Amino acid sequence: MPELPEVETVRRGLAPAMEGAVIARLELNRPDLRFPLPENFANAVNERRIVSLGRRAKYLLIDLEDDLTVISHLGMSGSFRIENDALAEFHHPRSKDQKHDHVVFHLRQNEGLLRVIYNDPRRFGFMQLWKRSELDLYPAFAELGPEPTGNALDADYLAARLAGKNQPLKGALLDQTVIAGLGNIYVCEALWRAHLSPKRAAGSVVTKTGRPNKELVLLNQSIRDVIADAIAAGGSSLRDHIQTDGSLGYFQHSFSVYDREGGACRTLGCGGTVARITQAGRSTFYCPVCQK
Repeated sequence: MPELPEVETVRRGLAPAMEGAVIARLELNRPDLRFPLPENFANAVNERRIVSLGRRAKYLLIDLEDDLTVISHLGMSGSFRIENDALAEFHHPRSKDQKHDHVVFHLRQNEGLLRVIYNDPRRFGFMQLWKRSELDLYPAFAELGPEPTGNALDADYLAARLAGKNQPLKGALLDQTVIAGLGNIYVCEALWRAHLSPKRAAGSVVTKTGRPNKELVLLNQSIRDVIADAIAAGGSSLRDHIQTDGSLGYFQHSFSVYDREGGACRTLGCGGTVARITQAGRSTFYCPVCQK
């Protein structure tokens, strides 16, 4: 499933084409994705201007005028691509089989007409409509923690959330009420950068007085850095993730531990070997030598 950097990459790729455009027509090629599409979806968004594109955790937000937002989740295999009659063949090659083009935004801009196409072979993604002014009440957003890209995430905040927890550190970081949108790949990578074992008790990085210790300060910075690096690289093209122009993200070529079981640890002078364990049913990759 695409993680936060992949969704942010999609948002940035779509924004120049969609922001300020008017939805001339919404083409629905089936009535449902993972869930039924919103009732009266096409009529509800017809002739509305797209004010901005946002993101909350792993959700794409298409904000329309008149306090309406399209909430989109890519699921396992969803992707968007941009086409117009003049440039589609050369600049926006078709990323998927057209039979999986389920939702098409026909947009009108000053420069002319274009199409933004949602393609999803497995149909695990979904789209819903919600009032922009009530997004905090959307069930999936109600208890989300701060974004790893925002100023609300700092070592003091993490100390308050992790203090006294015996839960493994990796599991605590995957809790979306602690940090929104932080997924398995990037937790593994951040823990490696901070030289912290994923098996450690979460509360062990907090002092007896509830303050962040030096390890937690480094972990906080490592989380922010690995997310920023992944966004800059266009995300990680594992399985189905693809960018809006049909190209692939390449952060996976920079993985230090994730999916590198048996490989040499890349910490200078470490000499350890990357191991894989299972935590809460998910694979964890780390170096047993330098991650303590």
